[in-house]
Amino acid sequence: MSPTRPASPAEEPLGGEAEASSPSGTASVAASSATAARIGAARAAEGLADEAIVRGCQAGDRAAMHAFYARYQRRVFGLIARICGAQEAEELTQEVFLRAFRAIDRFRGDAQLSTWMYRLAVNAALSHAGRTMARDKKRRVVTDEEMAQLPAPAAGEGDPRLRQHLERALGELPAGYRAVIVLHDVEGLQHDEIAEILGCRVGTSKSQLHKARAQMRKKLEALAIGPGGAT
Repeated sequence: MSPTRPASPAEEPLGGEAEASSPSGTASVAASSATAARIGAARAAEGLADEAIVRGCQAGDRAAMHAFYARYQRRVFGLIARICGAQEAEELTQEVFLRAFRAIDRFRGDAQLSTWMYRLAVNAALSHAGRTMARDKKRRVVTDEEMAQLPAPAAGEGDPRLRQHLERALGELPAGYRAVIVLHDVEGLQHDEIAEILGCRVGTSKSQLHKARAQMRKKLEALAIGPGGAT
């Protein structure tokens, strides 16, 4: 869940000496001081390494939790949006962070924090995209056929002109293909990381990327030469 956004200094109530001298003014000054302290703590936490943020979250440090959310929210949202569509991404992103905060005490650093978050995000996205596979969510080797058969939701509308064809073609791919393209070509992950995230072999990750790119090329060619698709 997103931490409550702290008010900026500009949003704090202004008060003069007379206000400060009254009980309500004293309370306002105290609240402003507490808010400023929270902002300072959050900003300091944002500069911490992942390991320090994890320790802070495990200790219940709200500034560390805020920093954790700020560091990974955009990545998680973007990944889910490209797999499931932007309409589903907000709710699924919140779900991912709820799961992360609930499970953070069990995080022991066997994988990088970013890999752990990607895994949570991909699992949530693919579970949403393929409800028929949700009953069998045990971590196991995923076959090529299972990766390819995950259903693709309808492509989103209203994309900017320069990205319209790419976004449409990506949106029409099966969700499993979409996930491996986004992880490799957008997020820049290596196949060993992708295999760990998806729970598949490195060879499967490579073959799925090859097949996904081939499908992307066909769809982009069709969009370019189809009705109204010429550029």
